Amino acid sequence: MRDFTDLARGALRDSGYSMKAAARALNYDVAYLSRVLNGKQKPSAKLAESLDALVDAGGALAAIMLDPDDESRVARSAAQPSRLDAGAVDALARVLAAYRRLDDTVKPKSVIPATMEQMREVTRILKGARGPHRDSLAEVASEWVQFAGWMLAQVRRDDEAVRLLNHALELADEIGNGTLAAQALNFKGYIARQQNRPQGIARWFSAAANTPGAHPAQRIGDYLQAAAGMAAIGELDAALHLVEDAEGLTDKAAALPPPDTAYWLTPAFNRLNMGLCTLALGRYSEAADHLRNGLAGLPDDLRDAPWSWEHKDALRKALEAA
Repeated sequence: MRDFTDLARGALRDSGYSMKAAARALNYDVAYLSRVLNGKQKPSAKLAESLDALVDAGGALAAIMLDPDDESRVARSAAQPSRLDAGAVDALARVLAAYRRLDDTVKPKSVIPATMEQMREVTRILKGARGPHRDSLAEVASEWVQFAGWMLAQVRRDDEAVRLLNHALELADEIGNGTLAAQALNFKGYIARQQNRPQGIARWFSAAANTPGAHPAQRIGDYLQAAAGMAAIGELDAALHLVEDAEGLTDKAAALPPPDTAYWLTPAFNRLNMGLCTLALGRYSEAADHLRNGLAGLPDDLRDAPWSWEHKDALRKALEAA
């Protein structure tokens, strides 16, 4: 409940609602809403859904609230990690999926505190976990740690982000999950891009693209972003070879749905990666076309996601240079 109230307050703030304005918009008593948002009273499912709709969170905010049965399962597993319950692992995975969706609509700084708290609790449970469900929890924990690193990277807390991504990579390797390992390396490449370190861009995205078990859609995006790094350091032939590698995976990626842990890896999203690549290659008109169409092809609930701002800025640069 504490995480829900923290996230709800942040989402209201980001959407420009005061407590009183939210109460009026929802037709709720302001005193009741205040008790809920200050953690003194548990929100009803109806209020959670109403708050979700008010901040246009697409169901992500409401999904953070567990039903009583799942809440009991998680509480038992938290109290006795050695008796980890499969239902608790599933519940924690669903909460994580809701956090990921919330990242598409709410500013990162409003999600980080609750994310860090959840990550610490899940990794604490993992340390004491035993039995047949431990690897499933390790997968969820790796994704939680990775997601926390991504959130910190967005607000440029780079050193903390890299530390968490390294931990996420270790957890992914422990259970042999190449999809999660590749995504952790991808986020390290993202950090290098924010730091304007082209060698790091080329290194980490290349490592992600060549990770055993990586999904073809991941590999396409990683090859293209590695190509952008190569182009930035003047290795144009190497960059073009990486583009060819990416294009060679198009049919294979189209035949498979994106991995659940990287649901955003659609053809439209990889047009954004092609846009970043062609921008680095100096093909400005081509870059503008890829970026414009990639942004237009995103689902409605992703078009204004905070992570899309980087691509919108790249489109502006491509149009100015064309």
